[in-house]
Amino acid sequence: MILPSLSLNLGSERPERLIAFYRDVVGLMPAPEMAPGAFVLGQSYLIVSGHDEVRGPATDARRCLINFVVDDLDAEQARLEAGGAAFIRSKGAEPWGGRISTFADPDGNYCQLIETPETRALRP
Repeated sequence: MILPSLSLNLGSERPERLIAFYRDVVGLMPAPEMAPGAFVLGQSYLIVSGHDEVRGPATDARRCLINFVVDDLDAEQARLEAGGAAFIRSKGAEPWGGRISTFADPDGNYCQLIETPETRALRP
């Protein structure tokens, strides 16, 4: 099976709070043509929606990580921290040459900024 794109759906008891976080703090581009809480991720989408069976924060935040590949981890982390994102891991060096920082969204889901040697080389 070859898929032209992928969508990741985050269910939330308070979707408006997550939509504002991913739009205003993370800086994702809304995709209202896809869904009211949808955001463009390359050729894929992140969709935030309400779900009547979701209550409270994520109970196992490490089970599903949302990875954002960046070319400048320092700049992106500083921008997100200025917007109020709380980092639980900061600029950890990986044996394969990359760096990873991990932050939590308002529902407690973990997101990671990943800078690879390849994306670092793309910096202007």
